Amino acid sequence: MGIDGYVSRKDGTELCRRKFLKIGCGVGAGIILGTPPIWSGEKKERQRIKTNIEDVLSIPRMRYSIPGPFPGKVVEVHDSGVLKGRRPDPDIVNRMIEKGITNLTGKDLNRSFKMFFSKSDVIGIKVNPVGGGLISTHTEVVSGIIDWLLRNGVKRSSIVIWDRFDYMLKDAGFTPERYPGIKIEGLQTMDENAAAAARNNRDIDNSRWLDKNGHHVSESNFDKNVYYWADVEGPKDLPYLNQHVFNGKYSYFGKLLTQKLTKIINVAVFKNTGNGISMATKNIGYGSICNTNRLHRPLFFDVCTEVMAFPVIRDKLMINIVDGLIGQYEGGPAANVKFQYNFNRLFFATDPIALDRLCHDLIVKKRKEMKIRVNEHPIYAEYLRYGERLGLGIGHLERINRIIV
Repeated sequence: MGIDGYVSRKDGTELCRRKFLKIGCGVGAGIILGTPPIWSGEKKERQRIKTNIEDVLSIPRMRYSIPGPFPGKVVEVHDSGVLKGRRPDPDIVNRMIEKGITNLTGKDLNRSFKMFFSKSDVIGIKVNPVGGGLISTHTEVVSGIIDWLLRNGVKRSSIVIWDRFDYMLKDAGFTPERYPGIKIEGLQTMDENAAAAARNNRDIDNSRWLDKNGHHVSESNFDKNVYYWADVEGPKDLPYLNQHVFNGKYSYFGKLLTQKLTKIINVAVFKNTGNGISMATKNIGYGSICNTNRLHRPLFFDVCTEVMAFPVIRDKLMINIVDGLIGQYEGGPAANVKFQYNFNRLFFATDPIALDRLCHDLIVKKRKEMKIRVNEHPIYAEYLRYGERLGLGIGHLERINRIIV
């Protein structure tokens, strides 16, 4: 990262990685949204790409660093009446959120809040807006989370709904009009018109995303002192820069995460990405840094796991929620209504690895039921077992405590 560019917040409650391993793990569009071949079908062994993960692992953990206080615990809340057509009933959603949080913590909503947050926190709600309302995080779920925070004294101005791309937030309904007083922030802009022109070999006007010096207008939104380094070069063409802000071997974290947010709630969506999934780890991993497309093939999903190991995520990510009110078992991560279905569930965990490990198997089961050809090569869940080896959660299904309410 720049090892000196970011250190863990100090609260006197550090928990070393070795201790966690002992007690928690036992032994041991214009945007590119397609499915890279290795995600969908390849079984070739991958050559390990060098990254700066060892530098990150040397930084001391904190008491509530992920996997948080409940390693391996996943609460699944089901309500068959939550959807009215394609829209959730807000009252039922709020009840599902209460059931999920209270069953996760064993405490009521007020005491649960105090376990993770304080009134003075600046809390970021990381949504997944890909799919523009068709398979994105439901606004009703986010509203329910905000209501919980507000009832416990958090100021509206201290809540930020965020994602990497600003235009996607708007497309998915995350607007100031819907959430008055709540901040809506994308880490970067991308010019969709320039991207479309590049795809169709038309004349390209790059003036809306390039400044007068030829730099991306969003460069200042990223923190050059905090970065994920991987020994893979990013392409130097303008369409790549339009989407990814930088090229080279550095993926910088957004300043929103490094300098503003003190806590994070991660709200992903129940959907596939080829034979894998696009849920908690991918939502936060690829959503927090720039210059990512260079990482897809050589690092597969490992990049998501390693990004979560950075203190800027590891020490701030309090709760993970998977919005499974509507699921999608094929065609992801983009929206494909043909493969969507009413799943009527929300999932809750402090442990993003356990959450994704459970959901991975659930989506594989659904894909089989729907006669989708499923490649069950271990590579598609290996990044979750890798997360366990890094001390980030429980990656083996048999060790996950699934609670259905």
